[in-house]
Order: sequence, then structure tokens, then C-alpha cells
Amino acid sequence: MQRVAQDWLVLQLSHSAVALGVATALQFAPVLLLGAWGGAVLDRIDLRRALIVTQAASALLAGVLGAVAAAGVVTLWMVYALTLGLGVVTAFDTPARQAFVAEMVGVEKVVNAQSLYSTVHNGGRLVGPALAGIVIAWSGVAAAFAVNALSFVAMIVALSSMDIRALVRAPRQVRAPRQVREGLAYLWGDPELRACMFLVAVVGVFGQNFRVVLPLLAQDTYHGGAQSYGYLTAALGLGAVAGALFSATHGRPSPRWLRLSCLAFGATNLLVAVTPDFLLALAVMVLVGVTNIIVNTLARTMLVIGSTPGMRGRVMALYSIVFLGSTPIGGPAAGWACQEWGPRSAFVIAGLTAAGAGALVLLTSRGRAAWPRDDATPTGY
Repeated sequence: MQRVAQDWLVLQLSHSAVALGVATALQFAPVLLLGAWGGAVLDRIDLRRALIVTQAASALLAGVLGAVAAAGVVTLWMVYALTLGLGVVTAFDTPARQAFVAEMVGVEKVVNAQSLYSTVHNGGRLVGPALAGIVIAWSGVAAAFAVNALSFVAMIVALSSMDIRALVRAPRQVRAPRQVREGLAYLWGDPELRACMFLVAVVGVFGQNFRVVLPLLAQDTYHGGAQSYGYLTAALGLGAVAGALFSATHGRPSPRWLRLSCLAFGATNLLVAVTPDFLLALAVMVLVGVTNIIVNTLARTMLVIGSTPGMRGRVMALYSIVFLGSTPIGGPAAGWACQEWGPRSAFVIAGLTAAGAGALVLLTSRGRAAWPRDDATPTGY
């Protein structure tokens, strides 16, 4: 609901595709700038306590944005400033959540846990956007921000109520020089982790600018309003839930499966680009959601099980940099492409780049040894 309301508010204030891209970029730029340092910090601290702090900060930012919107004094620079603040929180919150999954279940169950993580997360993407469209139409964007702010109370209570004795904690790292550099060297030294990160980067920069492209697709291509945008996002979320459940049934991931998923994601984006009817577009967006979440879940799981516990916070922070930090590049670029050639052009670019990257890595990785290697696979804590 927060994301749909924020994007719609930016469009109302600016009537500009570029402004929408800038707002999206501001939210994820701190991940790009602070992500590697944030990962080193997370390897040294209690992840559960860190998550309580990030959830409280997110609630505060959503509440302030709702308050200024309700008071009728909101301006574009206020949205930009609060979005930037949320980006700083995200730089710590996202890798902390992803690493905390392993602490809750242990590394032997992390594949299914990551799939369940994706299912729950994308269940929110399914329900939230459609609900946001209705709430915005009835009560305005401020109500959507207020509901989001209140929702964090449940998260803080849940984290505070956990039995910490049941957590499978990784050893906390001692603060030392060059820890960020060590994380980069570790990731770069493993060919499969490196290839995995390359695919995440390509999909992140060119293929996951939905928050920029979907409002414009709803408004300019299909001549709809906030509800149409909500339905498109909900269709994407429905596909993501289906894709996450599919991933949960396929046990240990493989590099080849990740490559093929990139090819499929590229193909579904190209289908959106040639879909003339709104109802048909909703069906195709479900397929985009399925393939997108399979790519994301496989990549995230491979990085978790392929990295040692002492490096996991840094590896997942680097993943967040590439996955979320690529948005400051892709968001404005997608907005510019939509403004110059129409929203369909963004799906053409996403399809060609994802399919090309998947094919390139698939062809160049033939003959490699099985992954993960014995010396790289974590065997427990």
C-alpha cells in the first residue's frame, strides 16, 4: 500500500515520469552507497534487535508522510526527503531480514525458508496494491500511508516476542579493518556467486522497474487510474506468490535453473510489450511475476547457501546493493524510456537484456564443476 500510494502521490504532484523515476531512485540510492558498510555492521550485531530498530524507523517515516498528506501541505521535496530516509533504513533492514531467515531455521532448511519468505512477502504485494487502489479512491493517499505505519506495530511485537534461545545464531564477527573489502574479495573469488550477482544486476537495472513503468502503463497505455495500477501490481504479486510456492517444491537450487529462469523472465516481458488488451495484460503480468520471483528466490538462496556464516551478512548486503541499489540507475532510465517511446518500450528493454544475460551466462558456464563447491558450502554454525 505504501509503494502504490507513494508512486501515485508523486504522479499527482509532478505529472512526470522522470519525477517518478527520481523518487524510486532516491529510495534505493542509500542501498547503493551504504549497503556494503551495512553488511559489515550486521555481521557484528544482533540481527533481531537491528530489525526492531529498522521496523520502528520505517513506521515513523510512513506516519510522517501520511500526516503531511492528510494535512494537505505535502510537496514533492517532502516526498523525496522521506523516501530518501526510507532508503537509509532499507540499506540495513533488507540484508538483515534475509540473513535472519537462516538464523531462524538453520542452513539445512534455508531453501524452503527463503521460498516461504518470498511467498509471504509477495502475498503482501498481491493484497496491498489492490487494497491501496481502493483506499486511495475512497479516502486518498494519506489513509494508505497511515495503515502502513500501523502495520509495523505487529512486526515489532513479533520480533520482540521471539524465543531467542531457539535461534541458530552465526558467530558475531569482531570489528576489524578491511571487512568490506574482504566481503567483496570473497564474492568475486567464487565464479558461481559472481555469475549469480551479474544476473541479479542485469535484472535489477533493466527488468524490475515496475514501480516506474506500471503506473504509466495503467495511465498512458490503458487509460486507467489508481485502481488499474493496483490491479496490475496485484497481478504481478499473484504471479510472485505462485512462483515462490513453485520454488519451494524444487529443493536445492542450481545455477542452470537460474539461467533458464532469466530466459523465461525475458520472454514474459516481451509478451507484455505486445499485449493490446488490459485484461490480457493482467494475465501476462502474472507470468512476469512468476518468472521474476523464481529468479530472485533462486539467486538469493544460492548466495545464502553458497556463503559461509561469517560472510553471510556482507554477501547479502552486496546482494541488496545490486538488487535494490541498481534501481537508482534503472528507475530514471526506465522513466526516460517511457517518456520518449511509451511504457511498452521498458518491457522490450527488460526482455532483451534478461534473455541476453541468461543466454550469455548459460553458454559461458558449460563445463564448470558442480556448485556449491565442498569448500564453499556452509555445513552449519
